Amino acid sequence: MKGKPIPVVAIFDVGKTNKKLFLFNEQYQIVFERSARFLETTDEDGDSCENLESLRLSVFDSLHEVFRKGEFEIKAINFTSYGASFVYIDKDGRPLTPLYNYLKEYPKKLLESFYAQYGGKDKFSLETSSPSLGSLNSGLQIYRLLKLKPALFKDVKWALHLPQYLSYLISGQAYSDMTSIGCHTALWDFKQNNYHQWVHDTGIIQKMAPIVQGDQLFRATFPGSGYLVGSGLHDSSSALIPYLLNFHEPFILISTGTWCISFNPFNDDPLTKDELNEDCLQYMTYTGKPVKASRLFAGYEHEEQVKRIANFFQVSTGRFKQIGLQWNIIEKYQALDISDELSAFSSIDLSHFNDYTEAYHVFMMHLVKAQVKATSLVLKNKGVQRIFVDGGFSRNVIYMTLLAQAFPNSEVFGASMAQATALGAALVIHDRWNTQAMPNDIIELRYFRAKQQPQV
Repeated sequence: MKGKPIPVVAIFDVGKTNKKLFLFNEQYQIVFERSARFLETTDEDGDSCENLESLRLSVFDSLHEVFRKGEFEIKAINFTSYGASFVYIDKDGRPLTPLYNYLKEYPKKLLESFYAQYGGKDKFSLETSSPSLGSLNSGLQIYRLLKLKPALFKDVKWALHLPQYLSYLISGQAYSDMTSIGCHTALWDFKQNNYHQWVHDTGIIQKMAPIVQGDQLFRATFPGSGYLVGSGLHDSSSALIPYLLNFHEPFILISTGTWCISFNPFNDDPLTKDELNEDCLQYMTYTGKPVKASRLFAGYEHEEQVKRIANFFQVSTGRFKQIGLQWNIIEKYQALDISDELSAFSSIDLSHFNDYTEAYHVFMMHLVKAQVKATSLVLKNKGVQRIFVDGGFSRNVIYMTLLAQAFPNSEVFGASMAQATALGAALVIHDRWNTQAMPNDIIELRYFRAKQQPQV
């Protein structure tokens, strides 16, 4: 005899490469997982882009699979995804264009004329709290559609960021959310705490769905469906949620991957021109609060330099995962003038080093110094007691120990949890679907101590 179905929340976590469905039980353990990958298609210019139809079908297929099983009772559904792409839908909810890639080249003249209208690039970037990033400023994608395809633009009922489009597929309701609007979109004026004037001037405001807070839920439109649907979240902001819900004293989160992003949810000072030039920007929490952040392309640089060192010393890249911290190497080179420029190590002649272990340690000294510079940009004496590091570098003992050494006045922790981005999208709606108390052991922390300097 079958037991009672397990109450769960379903979270779709849509990355550029992997599209995943997770079911979390009331203790936030993963009880079901499904992953899919799709071949990219091309837009009308021949540029690669996401296959929107495959993605749509995958959402429904995944849910049907869960319903067929009968093992689970879905109480709520939420979505998290990269946010820098829009789906333009007509009055019947049909997409009007491909899901344009945020790496698509932006027409130079169009960009220049846009900035000229709004006080120049620097002024505009400060107002919208984001560097000038071309198509990665997703609001400029809509502007491009308005200017280059006005007839098509006219047919747009709603411009939805990808997480909100996925939500729309299930709820049938169009919403915008603060995490997607507030992240390098060029849509939001952070000082005015409203859409930027250009959004009103161009009429694009008419295409923006009503804004809701990320913890709101809505009824699904399917007859007989008892579950609730969230409006969806931007992935980076979603990964911050478990920390915001578990820690209330000021902290910084360094989220490490290809990009290492330092988030300070306790620093809402307006962005300065210098910070902007150093690749700082502001994100937004699900409640609409600004989050000062800095970006560093450290994961990519790590991958490139490991390949370079491995090639020079004729060893496999797999060996680097086993390298432990050797203080004697750190001490040997600490008098060296270590640059805080991320790319500085790439010009160092590797023949100076005895072996790959030594070269790797010195590279990590450079990388961490660049990381310290990037993180310090958002630190700004905001009473931060703790620095959490999640992602790949949280397991790198050299990186973590050098970081602890560089921030002696803060506690430095390597943090890990299963699927932080998806978990954030589940936790944010906890009170609406889960009758149990929120567990306080979701985040595993490992404390890293700086090496004690000998007393003189």
